[in-house]
Amino acid sequence: MFGLFISANASAQSKDIVDIAVGSEAHTTLVAALKAADLVTTLKGKGPFTVFAPINDAFSKLPAGAVESLLIIENKAVLAKILTYHVVAGNLDAAAVLAAIKKGNGSVSLTTVSGGTLRASLDNGKVKLTDEKGDSGFVTIADLRASNGVIHVVDTVLMPK
Repeated sequence: MFGLFISANASAQSKDIVDIAVGSEAHTTLVAALKAADLVTTLKGKGPFTVFAPINDAFSKLPAGAVESLLIIENKAVLAKILTYHVVAGNLDAAAVLAAIKKGNGSVSLTTVSGGTLRASLDNGKVKLTDEKGDSGFVTIADLRASNGVIHVVDTVLMPK
């Protein structure tokens, strides 16, 4: 019901959020961005964190040159804000997200580490995340469990105001 695959792989739980991302061929752009924004140490921290992790194809949907521009040192603060907009404090697995959507009569606002808000709702049985600019993306893989939280893979880079 949460949308695609549920993985509760016991070996994944010994790895932290960054280790799991580093091991994913679909997240090389995200890993490069985390390094450029100096967020690796933070996301290797105790947490717990819930990370909505955009895949490489999500970054390729951004305007031409956007990723390259974000990765330069002068844009480190902007990049950090975008990346922390994909992180929610706490351990919100699929069941918790679905329960919050149900309790919120179809949607729930999630406060991100950057201080922004993501709106989660259901669309044809999949969790849809709507950013502060009104753009939406979907969770494609849920519940990649880490030692310091949980990762939900998303198909879009979500943007704060």
